[in-house]
Amino acid sequence: MGIAALSLAPVAGDPAAQRARAFGVAVRFALGHAVLLGAGAAALIVLGWSLPLAVERGGEMLGGGLLIGLGGLALWGAAAGRVYGHSHVHSGEPAAHWHLHFGMRERHPDALAHSHLPTIIGAAFAISSLRALTLLVPFGDTAAAVSLAGLLGLVAVFSVGILISMSLFGVAFAQLMSASAMRRLGRASAVLTACASIALGGYWIVAAL
Repeated sequence: MGIAALSLAPVAGDPAAQRARAFGVAVRFALGHAVLLGAGAAALIVLGWSLPLAVERGGEMLGGGLLIGLGGLALWGAAAGRVYGHSHVHSGEPAAHWHLHFGMRERHPDALAHSHLPTIIGAAFAISSLRALTLLVPFGDTAAAVSLAGLLGLVAVFSVGILISMSLFGVAFAQLMSASAMRRLGRASAVLTACASIALGGYWIVAAL
């Protein structure tokens, strides 16, 4: 839902350009999520530390708050046109990057001010899962008998799996949003997704209490 909400900023272009933008958002979100989760869990396992339950609950509250915030921004952007996407090439980089901006298009910030919001938000969503991964919950009871090198390998594979699965979701969501039926719905589809993000965020916060 976080990827979907981040992909809602209206941007001009043909369906291929919109698909590329949505896929780019998903990949950067997934990269931030996988790197924080994998590197954080690996470091904690090596050090022999575990996180308190309060960190997990705090991460869930943060995730819910982010979903509500993203949904609210998407609703505001749909109503006022003040949230928009933009692609450009940074100096020395071979490919264009898509960025999310807030404000008026005619007051677009310079190249140095571009945001890498999807990566940062993807990392923030990983906080709620960090404790469970450190406790080896995704690997079952037999993981306790695996060597340290084996555990780090499992964490790495788990992180790569997250990266692949979120990227594949980006492909599917991009195909959906660029479909002719969804393009005809236009603002209505953005509003529906934004409301779903707010509802899921609220549910997540209530469940974490």
